Amino acid sequence: MLKIGVFGAGHLGKTHLRILTISKSFQLVGFYDPDNKVVKKLERENDYVAFKTPEDLINAVDIVSVVTPTPSHFKIAEKAIKSYKHVFIEKPIAQTNDEANALVLLANEYGVLGQVGHVERFNPAYQAVRTSITDPMFIEAHRLAEFNPRGTDVSVVLDLMIHDIDIVLSLVDSPIKRIDASGLAVISETPDITNARITFENGCVANLTASRISLKKMRKTRFFQKNAYIAVDYLTKKGEVVKIKNASPKTDDLSILLTNPKGDKKQIYFEIPDVIETNPIQEELEYFADNIEKGKQPLASLEEGAYALRVAHQIIARMGLNG
Repeated sequence: MLKIGVFGAGHLGKTHLRILTISKSFQLVGFYDPDNKVVKKLERENDYVAFKTPEDLINAVDIVSVVTPTPSHFKIAEKAIKSYKHVFIEKPIAQTNDEANALVLLANEYGVLGQVGHVERFNPAYQAVRTSITDPMFIEAHRLAEFNPRGTDVSVVLDLMIHDIDIVLSLVDSPIKRIDASGLAVISETPDITNARITFENGCVANLTASRISLKKMRKTRFFQKNAYIAVDYLTKKGEVVKIKNASPKTDDLSILLTNPKGDKKQIYFEIPDVIETNPIQEELEYFADNIEKGKQPLASLEEGAYALRVAHQIIARMGLNG
């Protein structure tokens, strides 16, 4: 089993600790958190081992899971990589593009693997429809959340929208031609609501909206491509695939038929794919372990994480606000 240590024992860090405790791929060695009150509470209520210094934890493991606030990602990951340890880093990969690029270069130099916690790639609803998304030409995403002070150390682009940025970039095999964006800081010092429009050179357009001041939660994306429409609800873990094909000679009364201006008859087919209920965080961690064992570069690699961060910063720059 791979020995792993967790940096950060906040809300998400506790989730990592709990999952790693029961993992069949990892041996949880312990964790590090600079907050002594948090450390004492976890030691009192659980069997987790707290390490006194970051260096002590890094030296005791094969892999580190960095689940700390974004500004500290780089320093922790840099120390781990230079100690020849694999790194799992929660999104976003780092605070700046320079930090992200440096981590990519360091990982290559020291021969270690890294994965970024773009967890929606492992959402069971997305997994269920992924193979149906082949050549999207219009993508519309809405990611809305109720206000929570946790995460406001960065703009809503880096806090929420980056999930959808990563999904879009992983699907559209084309350079970006243009980015337009607008945003507003309502409660925080950085933007709380943002809309971005990404136009790719192949003609694909992605329209992304993210808000952390919504009255209700929403995490939905719709993908439009020739003769097909695919919808994913990451929150309810449901997917839908609608395909348009040439109408068959024999149709029943319940068939939905369309006739285009040329007189060609088209038939609409609805598919509700089976969604296998899984824990996406557990799935992404187990996937990382499997790639380490096989020596394969994982999905949501450090390179892809750096690309998503670069686009996120371009969106922030287009808003003309500090992000």
